[in-house]
Amino acid sequence: MSKNLVIVESPAKAKTIEKYLGKDFHVLSSVGHIRKDTKVNPENDFEVTYEIDEDHKNIVAELKKEAKKADTIWLATDEDREGESISWHLLEVLELPKNTHRITFHEITEPALKEAIKHPRTVDMAMVESQQARQTLDMLVGYDLSGVVRKKVPGAISAGRVQSPALRLIVEKEREIEKFENSSTYKVTGEFTTKTAKEEPFTATLNNSQPTSENAAKKLLEGLNGQKWQVEDIEQTEGTKANPVPFATAALQIEANARLGFSSTTTMRAAQGLYQAGHITYHRTDSLNLSKQALGQIAKYIENEYGKEYLRVRNFKTKSAGAQEAHEAIRPTHIEKISAGANEYEKKLYHLIRSRTLATQMANAKVAKTTVKLSHDFVAKGEVVIFDGFLKVYGNAKDTELPPLKKGEEIEMLKIAARETFAKPPARYTEGSLVKKLEELGIGRPSTYASIMSAIQSRGYVKKGESEGEPREVKEIVLEKGKITDQTVSERTGATKGKLLPTPVGELVSDFLTDHFEEIVDYGFTADIETDLDKIAEKKLGRVKMLKDFYGPFSKLIKSSDEINRYNNATALGTDPKTNKPIYAKIGKNGGFIQLGDNEKETGEKPRFAPLPKGKTVKTVTFEEALKQLALPALPRTLGTAKDGTEIIAAAGPFGPYLKCGKYNIPVKGYDPYKITFKDAEEIYQKKIDSIIADWGDIMIIIGAYGPYVKGPGRFNNVKIPKEQDPRKITKEEAEKMLAEKPKSRRRAPHKVARKKSTKKKSKK
Repeated sequence: MSKNLVIVESPAKAKTIEKYLGKDFHVLSSVGHIRKDTKVNPENDFEVTYEIDEDHKNIVAELKKEAKKADTIWLATDEDREGESISWHLLEVLELPKNTHRITFHEITEPALKEAIKHPRTVDMAMVESQQARQTLDMLVGYDLSGVVRKKVPGAISAGRVQSPALRLIVEKEREIEKFENSSTYKVTGEFTTKTAKEEPFTATLNNSQPTSENAAKKLLEGLNGQKWQVEDIEQTEGTKANPVPFATAALQIEANARLGFSSTTTMRAAQGLYQAGHITYHRTDSLNLSKQALGQIAKYIENEYGKEYLRVRNFKTKSAGAQEAHEAIRPTHIEKISAGANEYEKKLYHLIRSRTLATQMANAKVAKTTVKLSHDFVAKGEVVIFDGFLKVYGNAKDTELPPLKKGEEIEMLKIAARETFAKPPARYTEGSLVKKLEELGIGRPSTYASIMSAIQSRGYVKKGESEGEPREVKEIVLEKGKITDQTVSERTGATKGKLLPTPVGELVSDFLTDHFEEIVDYGFTADIETDLDKIAEKKLGRVKMLKDFYGPFSKLIKSSDEINRYNNATALGTDPKTNKPIYAKIGKNGGFIQLGDNEKETGEKPRFAPLPKGKTVKTVTFEEALKQLALPALPRTLGTAKDGTEIIAAAGPFGPYLKCGKYNIPVKGYDPYKITFKDAEEIYQKKIDSIIADWGDIMIIIGAYGPYVKGPGRFNNVKIPKEQDPRKITKEEAEKMLAEKPKSRRRAPHKVARKKSTKKKSKK
């Protein structure tokens, strides 16, 4: 029997800690929160009812059993508010004394753990109350507001306290882009060389205002034809490039998105794995501080590895008001470890964290900048890295070199091109830039950014763009060898890949909340709530007072929402010349559509519907485009009969376009159900038939993209067939047995709430 029982929240963390603490310590995991709040009573000081989660009943039973055996219990959950809350729930459910040891550590290393054991404290109830206030707010807003938006907004699923302002930011950015007025100029660049070094051409750009029309560009080039060129002046300056600051959580998500293309969720999942394995310090932090011990280890490594001239020890101060939750920035626990991580995501993120950490303690880079002024107001610029400093490990140290040039030296013009250049509209948010904006506005906290990104996308309010852009023809006028020629070149514009785009339903939800629940999506108001939560953690504000101040006005808005009309935001496009009926662009639960005629309740006649043209929204579709869509054949449409006599029908459903082929419904993502040909449809149907090894009605054996599997009745009722088993020899009885014995999925339908018979406990905090 171990004298000491240590309880953490993660099995991976438990495994790492146990190997450091030795045989006198037994480490178990609560596997996250053991209870969840199922009800809040605003009438009784926001009393919360908790229930033990069904999946945690056996875990709680084991923890109780082991707690009775132990002489000393140590609650060692994460050091932030969420971790403090988990410790409090363990204290309550396991019926532990209030003075039970609570320990925190910023890294899972032997020295940090042993130091934490020397300085235990008790559960910080102010931090617990702050977490409870946040969770209560999110429950009240989520439950009450979601009920309203589901009733009033077509296609809406829910609304959240912090997610809604994030959605508003994305929608407002899209409106900026829609209002952007395009304009173009002609950017003029020249290629030059010296008389003696023709193998070293260099580029210079017209320094004054660029021509705004094709005629002006031609006149400019005509005026430059036959002119003499020389170097009129050379300016050389030395400058420095400052190294970066250590990673806090938001900065890590921003940089991992920009450099690695990681989503916030991917970044935090990889960081969690690295932390639990003991490779990095705690990954949810606002702090820029590095401990003295860490600074000493990093300085020693830099000096030994790169030389003393690369070392410059720095201390960084945290500006964030909410940084009381953490003690140190994110850094490797062992700086000498070059690579770490259980998978490619973790390895790439570890490399980023390690490189950034080293760079913070390295010397600035020194660069020499050269500006060469040529005849006719052309300027060439070059930059040479004199000393790479931190760029040796973090960043690019590329030179832009100019050939040796002297003031007054004659040069030769090889070519000058005036290329049509269009003004760029405001840039859409990526996950990284949205996190940066939320951080600037004080909305959310490091631990919540990933869940915000996930929520707005999983609800169908925002999607990530996939387009590489559309081709655009641009004009280019070239002066070369005394001749001026015109040409047209192609470039891509409007790329959305990786950018966050609001869906029609997302725009509708955001507009509805802005019109009727302005405070919920107000950036300043949301940031003030975060400040109040910090004050609760600092014992400067009471939980109940904060909740009353918020919920009073909010509940009145909810009660008055019955008077709000159903929000559709239909756009009247015009009148159909054939039927004299109105044509609308509307948004429904599955997105935008065209409607011919008024609603059936008003006219007694069912209206006709058509999809929006590809790439169009209810805001951008024109009357002429709507007429073309309404002229498309009605769905479902019969395409023909397959060789085996099966009729093939193209249709569209809530999950996209599909082919109805007898008893099979075959998704056809990427095809337009209005335009798909019989030939393509028949090939898709034949591939489906060829993939089916056995068909017993409700049960089939299918060769899928990831190998053979048994498909049972209903959705998601599949089981993979092991490699060593021949799928063609499986009988129906064996297939039924495989389905019955398949591992239970841990996924739970989002709309279901499991009801438990386990102990209920109320909290009056």
